Amino acid sequence: QEQLVESGGGSVQAGGSLRLPCAGAFAHSRSGGSTGWFRQVPGKEREAVAGLSHDGTTIVADSVKGRFTISKDNGKNILYLQMDSLKPEDAAMYYCSADTYVRHILSLGDVAEFDYSGKGTQVTVSS
Repeated sequence: QEQLVESGGGSVQAGGSLRLPCAGAFAHSRSGGSTGWFRQVPGKEREAVAGLSHDGTTIVADSVKGRFTISKDNGKNILYLQMDSLKPEDAAMYYCSADTYVRHILSLGDVAEFDYSGKGTQVTVSS
């Protein structure tokens, strides 16, 4: 099965931006599923950040609303997470996820429990 591969992480100062691509997510959702991003800090639970339902509707966490955008490059079948105005509390390992059977994301928290996810990419934000 195709792997989900995240990239684009790195170290930025507060207020900076990063764009995280994820290859492979749509191999698992092209039949009608959904994709998304979640993050995790060591010792804490996963936090769903954004989701993209099969019909194109998006949902983002209140903590990142207005700063993060989830999108898809249809030509390249790549899922993106654009992160602007980054804050130190955004620092985490970021993972993309996909589910074959969830057509519409009813609860953002489901994104953190999708069937498939990658190995993650680290984001560090300095104040």
